[in-house]
Amino acid sequence: MKAIKSWAPEDRPRERLLANGAGSLSKAELLAILIGSGVPGKSAVDIMRGILSDYGDSLMSLAKVSVQELMRYEGIGEAKAVTIIAACQLANLRLKEDLPKRMRIKDTTDTVDYFRPLLQDLQIEECHLLLLDQGMAVKGSVLLSRGGIAGASVDVRCLLRHAILGQAVAVVLCHNHPSGRTQPSRDDDNLTKKVNDACRAVGIRLVDHVIFAGDAYYSYHENGKI
Repeated sequence: MKAIKSWAPEDRPRERLLANGAGSLSKAELLAILIGSGVPGKSAVDIMRGILSDYGDSLMSLAKVSVQELMRYEGIGEAKAVTIIAACQLANLRLKEDLPKRMRIKDTTDTVDYFRPLLQDLQIEECHLLLLDQGMAVKGSVLLSRGGIAGASVDVRCLLRHAILGQAVAVVLCHNHPSGRTQPSRDDDNLTKKVNDACRAVGIRLVDHVIFAGDAYYSYHENGKI
C-alpha cells in the first residue's frame, strides 16, 4: 500500500478534509490525520482501519482500550495511543455539550442521555449525583466517589451535604459497572435504600438510581424499586 504522501491529492485525508469538510472522511481517515504517519508498507489509514476493525468499527469500544493494548499494534507508540484515546474521549464530551444547559429530567431516558457520555466508557467505577430543582431541571451534578473495577464507596452524609448546599429538591444517583453487568449488586441495593431513607428525612426526593454498563443500563425507578 502506498504511503499517504504518494496518493493523489483528492485521496489524502488532510486534503479531502480541506476540500470537502470533515464529514467526507471515515473514522479511520480522521484518526489517521491525528496519528500522522504509518510504517513501511502501511499508511496511517491502513493502521487505523485495522484497529477499528478489531473493535467493531466502534469509537465507543475503542475508547475503552488501554494505552498498552493500542501499543501492541505496529506503528502505534505511546504518543499515538494517547492521541487515539483522547480523540475518543473528545467524541464523548461533544455528546454532552449537545445537551441543553437547562435540560429537564422527565424520565430515565433523560438521565441516561445526560450521563452516558461521561460513564459508558469508564474502566473504573464512578458514582455521581444529579441535582434537580422543583421543575426537575438540572442544577448540576457532583462526582461523589471514584474507585477501582470492584466498586466505589459512597458517603451518604457527603451526598446529603451536596444536595442541601446545591438547594436540590430532587436528586438522581448514577454509577457505572465496568464489569459490563447491569444487574445491581447487594451493595447497590443497600446504598439505594440508605440514600432514599436519608433524602426522605430532609425532604429531598430520590428520583432514581441508574447503573450504566456500556450501552445498557438498569433503572431502580423503572424496575419499581424506588
